[in-house]
Amino acid sequence: MQQITVRKITTADIIELQKIGKLTFSETFSSGNSEENMKDYLEDGFSTEKLRAELTDHNAEFYFAELNGKTIGYLKVNAGESQTEIKDNNALEIERIYVLKEYHGKKVGQILYDKAIELANEKNVEYVWLGVWEENPRAIRFYEKNGFKAFDKHVFKLGNDEQTDIMMKLNLN
Repeated sequence: MQQITVRKITTADIIELQKIGKLTFSETFSSGNSEENMKDYLEDGFSTEKLRAELTDHNAEFYFAELNGKTIGYLKVNAGESQTEIKDNNALEIERIYVLKEYHGKKVGQILYDKAIELANEKNVEYVWLGVWEENPRAIRFYEKNGFKAFDKHVFKLGNDEQTDIMMKLNLN
């Protein structure tokens, strides 16, 4: 297999981000959710306006995983006030690690995860946290394997469906 590269995303990549974002979210969650809730979420969550705001937020960073020039996954991390919940300056949130289904099991998620930990270390934070859908055992196992521990739960709304995310954290010190 060729070398997978990771590069920071800029506003020039917004269309590609929209494409990979919608595709990976659909692949991951469409079987467990209604078509209407998925459609609403994809339209709102990956709208050009929302992505532009996130891409220009100095506390949020996006990275593509690429293979031979093809985007096969992406990472989004948040610091400071841009974190979705905790908003602790000593923390970094991994909001998204998504990989195209055909590349599952090929270490792409691990490469993106390693990038997030590298960023956390650069920012000198004490811990990294994230929320993962309780019905996504593959992702839960991945984070547990990387040393994360569950510490709380929160509700994630997908359309009109309230779902439970397990909040997990990894202390870096």
